[in-house]
Formats: sequence, C-alpha cells, structure tokens
Amino acid sequence: MATMTSLCHYIFVDKDNMKELLVDEFDSPIGTMVSVVLDDKLIHLDFADCQERRLQLLTHRYNEFKQISTKNPLNIRDFLTAYFDKDRQSFDKIKRFTGGTKFQRTVWERLQKIPYGTTLSYAQLAKAIGKPKAVRAVANANARNPIAIIIPCHRVIAKSGALAGYAGGTYRKAWLLRHESRSTYHD
Repeated sequence: MATMTSLCHYIFVDKDNMKELLVDEFDSPIGTMVSVVLDDKLIHLDFADCQERRLQLLTHRYNEFKQISTKNPLNIRDFLTAYFDKDRQSFDKIKRFTGGTKFQRTVWERLQKIPYGTTLSYAQLAKAIGKPKAVRAVANANARNPIAIIIPCHRVIAKSGALAGYAGGTYRKAWLLRHESRSTYHD
C-alpha cells in the first residue's frame, strides 16, 4: 500500500526585515504615476493604472513589504517634471536599483543608451547586447522593466516600425516618442 506524505510549507514573515517601500503618486502629462523608493534608490516607476503589474513585480522581488505613502521621495516628481520640460539630463542623478537577472539588467542598461528621439527594434536591441537570436527574451526583459520612462523601454518598437506592446499602453508609448522627438532637449 502506498503511503502519502504531506509536505507543509511555512512562511514566516520577519517583521524586522520587512521592506518599507516609500510610495508616491503624482500627476504627469500622460496620467498618474507611482514611484517606489527603497533605501535611497528608485526601485519602481510606473503608471497608477498598472497597479497589478507593480504589485506583481514588487512581490517577486521582495516577497513581503509594506508600502508607506510619502510625498516626493528622492525628488522623483521634480526629475520627471524636468523630463517633461525637455531636460535631457534630468535622470542622471537618480540612484536606481532594478533587481532582475543578469540578462535583464544587460537589456535595461542598453536601453539607457538609446538616444532621445530615436528607437530601436527588438531585433536591433538583441543584436546590440550580443544576443541576436534572443529577440523574444529581449522583449520579455523589456516588458519587465521596473522603471518606466527613466529606463526607456518605450524606445523599442517592432521590426516593422509598429509600436508593439508597452505596459502603460501604446498610446502613452506614442506620446513619449512624440514628446522626445518634437523638439530639442536641453543638455
């Protein structure tokens, strides 16, 4: 007779080590945005209507966390206001922590080298990181980018020139691309 073994998994929440995430919601020209800061680093920036995505990415990274509403931690609002006012260097001073796999971090680092007002296809991005056959993996890494706009995943388009996906919606992607190409940024 076969015996059944029951495996019990216990999850202990160590309240002393629970991450306290500083969360700020603010308006932008393309909708309400949410920034999340931990230990003086921006760890997440997204649109308020992408809450499910935000919680999924944060839970994957931190398991247990507490969100604390805080007005403008690290002055993220100010940096984004400068970006929307066409200040190209507005993001240079923001400390960030993306987490992610080595491959994802490689993709996200390369995204930051795409010049304002230009785009790359997913295939071009894959080639740029030395993995020309990893187009789908590059697209998946792009989709998991935790820091919208600042890590400019909106600058990646389909090979055909179509906007393709964007977690915040393709209408926002189109707006951001128009915004960046419309006029010269301040250096």
